[in-house]
Amino acid sequence: MHLTDWSAAVDALLALGYDRPVTVVLDEFPYLVRAARDLPSIIQHALTPGRPQRTESRTRLLLCGSALSFMGGLLAGSAPLRGRAGLELPVHPLDYRAAANFWGIEDPLLAARVFAIVGGTPAYRREYVQDDAPAGSADFDDWVVRSVLNPARPLFREARYLLAEDPDLRDTALYHSVLAAVAEGNASRGGIASYIGRKATDLQHPLTVLEDAGLLVREPDPFRSGRSSYRITEPLITFYQAIMRPAWTALEQRRGGDVWRRSQRRYASAVLGPRFEEMVRHWSLRFADPEALGGPVAESSAATVTDPVSRTSHELDLVALGEPPLGDGPRRLLAIGETKWGRRLGLADLERLERIRSLLQRRPGFDATDVRLLLASGQGFADELTRAASVRPDVVLLDPVGLYHD
Repeated sequence: MHLTDWSAAVDALLALGYDRPVTVVLDEFPYLVRAARDLPSIIQHALTPGRPQRTESRTRLLLCGSALSFMGGLLAGSAPLRGRAGLELPVHPLDYRAAANFWGIEDPLLAARVFAIVGGTPAYRREYVQDDAPAGSADFDDWVVRSVLNPARPLFREARYLLAEDPDLRDTALYHSVLAAVAEGNASRGGIASYIGRKATDLQHPLTVLEDAGLLVREPDPFRSGRSSYRITEPLITFYQAIMRPAWTALEQRRGGDVWRRSQRRYASAVLGPRFEEMVRHWSLRFADPEALGGPVAESSAATVTDPVSRTSHELDLVALGEPPLGDGPRRLLAIGETKWGRRLGLADLERLERIRSLLQRRPGFDATDVRLLLASGQGFADELTRAASVRPDVVLLDPVGLYHD
């Protein structure tokens, strides 16, 4: 069959379903539209109500693509395909517990270390690493070198391709700079601007584009109106920006072992620590027993608490909020938390949270009368803290075992 143009091709695909149900998949649809800009309009016309392709064909046309901003825009506003779709199905990465099961990792410490690098993208488990998973905690360092920092493995350049595949990400150097700034711990717009040497007002567009692409997420601070922090959503991009990009030449020369040995402290502080904080916040939202935190958690984020008397600020790794009130009453503040992957937590950390809680109990707009104090650590807790938690229902301790198992 000779097809003269895309209009004829779409009609032919829909005609396949006149006699029987047929599923037709157009994968990587954004790339097709790059070559044929009017393809969405052609599909719109083919599915016009009243045409036989719409009323008689049982073809199910699936448009797939990994560029989130492009795919989301297909059905938005005045887009040609708005009103033509019968299903919109975003496919999200696996959460940290499901990812551990998918990788076949039972050790919570090892599972967290692997998740901090590859996250929950299923494709990274098989072809991208040649079906290679760490055999145990003792194999983790060797696995990173042979599977992640190895130029012969597809995973090696994947973080770069994640930016290249989105048609809206044209100035890749600027977007890499923004992501590098966030990976370095610059979470505010001003901090990002200072890191890359630009004005904060110049970052509105690139930050919005990265958000739409699903690579950045903006999280409002519940205690500071108008203040937000940015977080990289894809762990592999954080790992690339923090570990791989600064040593790219050495990695291409297959000196991954040397790079990894030099990067241990940086991996712990810039990659594993922040990802562990995110996992704890996810735990509070999805897996925590509501009774442990004083009720179901509706929102969980990091926050900054200001002491107006001493004019100091206190950083919180976790603030768990209940459902918004129906009227004008205060919103319930369920828990505040301190999260540290590489340090044992003790009574001094608990006392710090107690001081912050006393500040929040005097803050208008929130009901902080029964705030729980959550301490999460990848290295465990001092004995005196464990004893205190055993007799205090307002103190919750969370280690990797509790993070991964109910």
